[in-house]
Amino acid sequence: MQDVAKTRTSAPGLRERKKQATRRAIAEAAVRLAAEHGVENVTVEAISEAAGVSPRTFFNYFPSHDDAFVLVDEEVGERIRESVRRAPADRPPLDVVRDALVTELDGFEARQELWELQCRVLQRSPHLVHRGLKAHVTEERALAAALTDWLEATERGPREPSGTDVFPRLLAAVAQTALRVAVEHWCDHPGENVLADTFQEVFAQLAQGLPRPPA
Repeated sequence: MQDVAKTRTSAPGLRERKKQATRRAIAEAAVRLAAEHGVENVTVEAISEAAGVSPRTFFNYFPSHDDAFVLVDEEVGERIRESVRRAPADRPPLDVVRDALVTELDGFEARQELWELQCRVLQRSPHLVHRGLKAHVTEERALAAALTDWLEATERGPREPSGTDVFPRLLAAVAQTALRVAVEHWCDHPGENVLADTFQEVFAQLAQGLPRPPA
């Protein structure tokens, strides 16, 4: 059996960190400009100028104008998937996903303003919702693939053929939905608690099987 917990993915090198910082700067500039002026009034040239890059550099990171308003911190998804693949074999699957996600939520409050601005931009620009949904589905499928890798690497006996393909997809979908619910609740109640705590509460209810809440 492969020991998925014994090694840890090395930190990205200087070049990769610079690329990640550039991508974040472009996305943040796009969201801030769109929140102030509206997506339809923000050009690639304006975004590039605000981010301190050329329009050519913009298209090295985003395939189109609209993508810059939707895709923020794309590298987070890969870190989550790597955390899943490294998880110990004896961890319950739901805990594996929760732990991978909650690690990325630490310090999330520092970027709360940007996420709130992005939510505002998406609400004002319905045509971006479909693009955001497509990105969400892509991330969900990638997470399901990582869960499949972890399950196969940590299995200790013969696999049951029934339902083996459905389980990781269902778990990934449930986890992504739990994250969305936690973020929306946290944004709707600013200052009440940190996002990581809200997320833990959401997952605790999932772990209990979603019983009827007390009156």
